[in-house]
Amino acid sequence: MEGYLEVVELLRELVEIDSVNPDLAPDGGGETAIARHVHDWAVAQGLRSRIVDGGSGRPNILVGGGSAEPDAPRLLLCGHLDTVGVGGATDPFTPRIEGDRLYGRGAYDMKAGLAASLVACRDAERLGFPGEVLVAAVADEENASLGVQALLPGLRADAAIVTEPTELVIGVAHKGFVWTEIEVTGVAAHGSRPHLGVDAIVRTGPVLVALQELERSLARREHPLLGPGIVHAGLIQGGQEASTIPERCVLTIERRTIPGETVSDVEAEVERLLDRCRTADPALVARSRTLLHRPAMETSPKEPVALALGGAVRFVRGEDAEVAGMSYWADSAFLAAHGIPTVLFGPGGEGAHADIEWVSVQDTIDCARILTETARSLFASLTR
Repeated sequence: MEGYLEVVELLRELVEIDSVNPDLAPDGGGETAIARHVHDWAVAQGLRSRIVDGGSGRPNILVGGGSAEPDAPRLLLCGHLDTVGVGGATDPFTPRIEGDRLYGRGAYDMKAGLAASLVACRDAERLGFPGEVLVAAVADEENASLGVQALLPGLRADAAIVTEPTELVIGVAHKGFVWTEIEVTGVAAHGSRPHLGVDAIVRTGPVLVALQELERSLARREHPLLGPGIVHAGLIQGGQEASTIPERCVLTIERRTIPGETVSDVEAEVERLLDRCRTADPALVARSRTLLHRPAMETSPKEPVALALGGAVRFVRGEDAEVAGMSYWADSAFLAAHGIPTVLFGPGGEGAHADIEWVSVQDTIDCARILTETARSLFASLTR
């Protein structure tokens, strides 16, 4: 157990580094400094480490431990280097421990999971496992996931664990999302002469009502782990000033998808919604376009990686692991779509994207032990 306290020290070091995603906060530190720290730590531990940048200034790190033979089984542990902005947090880069809680920006989301992955990789090297534990520490997960997408073409693994915070639950599914912009066009006019104009904001009203109806219809089809797909209006913008009939209103909606639903399905769904609105109001001029989409993910709980992880939880914690779906989206969707059986697993805590963020110290220690035991068990099953 004492050796695993190193994971807490590594976590403290990672929290001390400002790695706020610069696309979310212009003054964010980005991934360069934390990537260099991970690289230096890995080299000092005798691990293979490579910085993958490509001149973008948003580096990823690949760290390997254990057998590097071409035919050896490989377990990929994936975590992101970046965090969201600090918001109203006080001393966000000064980690402090109070009881079982380590506070600081990124402690929970997800530097604890990354630290646990690196220690597990190091231990796979020291214990001489008949396989390789590869850690992908990626950039930009909190925005556009540029990091994991850059690594995918050359990435090979028999299984993957994304170490997002799951409260030590094995996550075998999560929803995807589609962001859609709906633009309603009207005609500007003086506010005292509304008969000369077309109010784009007023004509957006029926579209919002139709979204409520869509939400109710989605509730009739549920995924066993994730529940139904959901939709909400995230942004609305329109008008120039109070005395002018607005000529434009732009509504941005988010549709959270369940496994089996595609971006094409959602685009057709939105067009049907607008067609109904146009039928009710022939003067409605509206168009939609997809801004960003990410797939849902689902992995069988009977996959070897899920079974090995469940066995490792029992070995370390003395209890059966819960298997569930996660409420958030993660880079796991890209890995699964790449053909790598993928699950999520990480420590517990609170405050992802909030002003006060903390992670459980004991969970972080246990997570490192569980990941190490998972690698041992998985490699044993794959090399029989």
